[in-house]
Amino acid sequence: MTGTGEALCRVVRPGEPFTGRQGLSYAPGISAETAGATGIHLQMVTIPPGARAKAHKHEGHETAIYALAGTSCTWWGERLEHHTELQPGAYFYIPAGVPHLPYNPSATEPCTAIIARTDPNEQESVVLLPELDGIHP
Repeated sequence: MTGTGEALCRVVRPGEPFTGRQGLSYAPGISAETAGATGIHLQMVTIPPGARAKAHKHEGHETAIYALAGTSCTWWGERLEHHTELQPGAYFYIPAGVPHLPYNPSATEPCTAIIARTDPNEQESVVLLPELDGIHP
């Protein structure tokens, strides 16, 4: 908002990639820090071949994912008992507070996706769940 109370639209260039608490590489886009967002965060994630995140959940925040390239898979549920494969061009929804563990099953190709979350600060809602990390080695 400007001093006159007018909301401002803006173009945001991708920020410097960072490694999140989950152990994956993110390129930040729209967030509280970059655009003054108050209810959304939009970023790109790349999972290298054979890599996986740490088991985690986003307390109080929903996540929407759009797969751009490569195949990613996710174990999800209270004991990571469910499994989903995400192909390019598909969307994946993760309700608030659902434990999940994304990974790249390919030995040669990275996978890339766009992630939107209802947490404008993105990393603040991440809750690591180390007790679930060993369920699917």
